[in-house]
Amino acid sequence: MLKIQEIREIIRLVDQSSIEEFMYEHEGSKIKLKKKGALAAQQKVVIQEQPVQQIPAQPSVQPVVQQNEPQQPVHTEEKKEESNLHKITSPMVGTFYNSSSPEAGPYVQTGTKVKQDSVVCIVEAMKLFNEIEAEVTGEIVEILVENGQLVEYGQPLFLVKPE
Repeated sequence: MLKIQEIREIIRLVDQSSIEEFMYEHEGSKIKLKKKGALAAQQKVVIQEQPVQQIPAQPSVQPVVQQNEPQQPVHTEEKKEESNLHKITSPMVGTFYNSSSPEAGPYVQTGTKVKQDSVVCIVEAMKLFNEIEAEVTGEIVEILVENGQLVEYGQPLFLVKPE
């Protein structure tokens, strides 16, 4: 068996040399040394192997999607329709109102034709009532929020089918 001083000397010599890995065997005892550069290379290989391991996990999910295949085209059509629609979004955080007062009728309903400057709702923020305009000429396809609902900045309020 090697003494501690001899092991330290071997470590120093391997460190100063261009050797990346050193292995010594004598009478059943083994010493294996690797430099940091060799470890970094091994770590890179491990990192590259992880995405390969994730790839087999994806096909196991795909059969579930394939089982629901009849529903998938419906979602695709809905997404295509939604991609053609213009979203009117809230320009601020506040409370959504669909009319100018509780007694008045709503500014717009599903199927209402709007112009770019048509007021479609009010968003109240800090006791100020801000009229929101359609920004596009078209037809209201869907109202995405309820009267009196709190809305966030950028939250979609209406879907409009542009003309």
